[in-house]
Amino acid sequence: MEKEKNSEIDGQNNTSDNAQSCSCPENICYVEENSNRKNHKYDARNFFESYRFAVSGLKLILKNERNFRIQIVALALVVVGGLILGIGHSDWVALALVAGLVLISEAFNSVIEAVCDTVSKEYKVNIRYAKDVSAGAVLVSSIASAVTGLIIFWPYLWNLLKEIANIG
Repeated sequence: MEKEKNSEIDGQNNTSDNAQSCSCPENICYVEENSNRKNHKYDARNFFESYRFAVSGLKLILKNERNFRIQIVALALVVVGGLILGIGHSDWVALALVAGLVLISEAFNSVIEAVCDTVSKEYKVNIRYAKDVSAGAVLVSSIASAVTGLIIFWPYLWNLLKEIANIG
């Protein structure tokens, strides 16, 4: 009886003791507690194998995703510019954080697109939504990165321009 009250409070109507309902409309999915649905083919047996899988993922995204490569080139240009202008330690930290944000959001966008394409090649509104929103997240992180870059580099560039004007 107590379990039924808790299920009603949680909004779940379990059909059996060993099944859990999800929060999907009409409770269309459930997972049995003892169900083993994970694909163990790619389970890492130790840290080094896990690391190997991660490096493989980086190689794949560099090979297959044009936008990721473009963002790596942009990052390389930012690093060269930072070295030439002699930016400070806290500036490097900020640049590293926003650059990481852009690369991570691009990686997640690529994953979402790959999963959506695996689920269905046909046009579906929810798949378009997932792809568009993940692409929008990349755009937001890229804009935040560009604004951060302007805030960091502008004083260094302004000082450089003043030095050039005084010399000439």
